[in-house]
Amino acid sequence: MNLEHSPYVLYADDEGNVFEDESLYMVGRSGFYAKSIPLDDLIELPEGGSFYTLPHRRSVGIDVKTGEMRICDKGWAVAAFIPPARTSLYFASFVNEPDAPTLPLFCYTAVGFYDGKFMVPAERIELDIRQECEGFDANIVSIGIDEMRARFPYNRVVDHIANNCALTYHCPAARNYFMGRWEAPIPTSPACNSNCLGCISEQPDEEEIVSPQDRLNFKPTAGEIVEFAVDHLETAPFPIVSFGQGCEGEPLLMWETLKEAIIQIRKFTQKGSININTNGSKPDAVEELCKVGLNSIRVSTNSVQKHIYDGYYLPNNYEFEDIIESIRIVNEYGGWTSLNYFIFPGVTDSQEEYEALRKVIKYTGLKMIQWRNFSIDPDWYLEKLGIEDTQETMGVKTMMQLLKEEFPHLKYGYYNPPIERINGNYELDFAH
Repeated sequence: MNLEHSPYVLYADDEGNVFEDESLYMVGRSGFYAKSIPLDDLIELPEGGSFYTLPHRRSVGIDVKTGEMRICDKGWAVAAFIPPARTSLYFASFVNEPDAPTLPLFCYTAVGFYDGKFMVPAERIELDIRQECEGFDANIVSIGIDEMRARFPYNRVVDHIANNCALTYHCPAARNYFMGRWEAPIPTSPACNSNCLGCISEQPDEEEIVSPQDRLNFKPTAGEIVEFAVDHLETAPFPIVSFGQGCEGEPLLMWETLKEAIIQIRKFTQKGSININTNGSKPDAVEELCKVGLNSIRVSTNSVQKHIYDGYYLPNNYEFEDIIESIRIVNEYGGWTSLNYFIFPGVTDSQEEYEALRKVIKYTGLKMIQWRNFSIDPDWYLEKLGIEDTQETMGVKTMMQLLKEEFPHLKYGYYNPPIERINGNYELDFAH
């Protein structure tokens, strides 16, 4: 879509109705600052996208006539949710009123209106359609839940994935599992050794934000894991089983159980990929899992700079260096390694972060970066980390391009690849 000028700013009334302000062009937020958005960074809001009204916040834009930055005082600021497989390049830009509450744990992408279309600054980073809205059928999910409950009537994990994940929170991974395809989630740990500011499954009572979902409240047995994991690996197309989900703590705290489960799984089937989504805090445990068949790891981080990482993860009994070592170990064993990289425009794309990431890629042999949208109130995050200013940055898109030029082997995406991609056919369009 060729744009002749920037989209117009959006605002909302108290009932949540959204309007355009044709006197202001939209801008995006990078760090603390509002910036004009290059037109080629804008795409139409994809299907499955939606809007957030930001109470007690006013949109910022560029005056169409004067070219000066000013506030839209017609209503509340508006941000967009962009569906998975796209990476946000700029946050929504707004000014807080004194009584503005902390925003819930969602990602607040800039959004504007142009020629009848809503436009957002984003990059499609993953062609895989496994979490596209139109790919889900509620009837098939419901039938799948009934079938799996009948097949595994005493399996607490299957019951949790059904009740908590698929039916209550409409988790895409859970729904895909009950549709009999691709990546099956295996939550295993009710405890965690991080205290992430933006934890989506457990927040301290004294914090004003709340976690958007409930955490797993039991410790699964290896038998419960094996029972449905083998079934999935044997029957699903391009199957993956993944420990470490948003509805649990840190799976490496259950590594002995996971080790026994992996041993048993591989006695029954050699199909598919066994992955762990983790904070990477226990490299010795990661090595033990690699020895018995773990072949994929995704380590989550908001930064590869220790002081920024520590300020967000607030780690217990591990160091930032441990997560880097876990990546290196999996590569040493020939496994697939991904960084689940939470993108904060204005911080992630700084020169310091870029240089630190280059060192990590070189040291570990990292194979993939999953460029993830950061679900957090930008002001709250910066305040919690004690960041008082952000410098001019290169831009998220430029950072992606520079890394690709230096590390052509490095894959970009949003999801864990199946074994078929890991083994070389990375461009495989397995979702069809």
